[in-house]
Amino acid sequence: MYALVEILGKQYKAQEGATLKVDKIDMESGKELEFDTVVAIADGEKSVFGTPYVKGAKIVATLGDVVKGDKIKVFKFHRRKGYRRTQGHRQKYSMLTIKEIKA
Repeated sequence: MYALVEILGKQYKAQEGATLKVDKIDMESGKELEFDTVVAIADGEKSVFGTPYVKGAKIVATLGDVVKGDKIKVFKFHRRKGYRRTQGHRQKYSMLTIKEIKA
């Protein structure tokens, strides 16, 4: 059984016991969260799709550590102008462990 859930404007495939890497959530780790923005639930042959969300469906997850993603280098360049700019960025992510899917 899995569910498609919308967390902070992005959709993720959630299965019980799975770990999701989502955008950073500003809360203390170890806290339990509930998401009721379930877009679809699939259980073998049976599937339920929401318009836009499935009524009464919830995802219960535990908030884990905050991790940093890979470093991205942003390089801007204008030819023949002597213009060069280098900037780096590392996105922060929160790890969510899915405890249960309530349909």
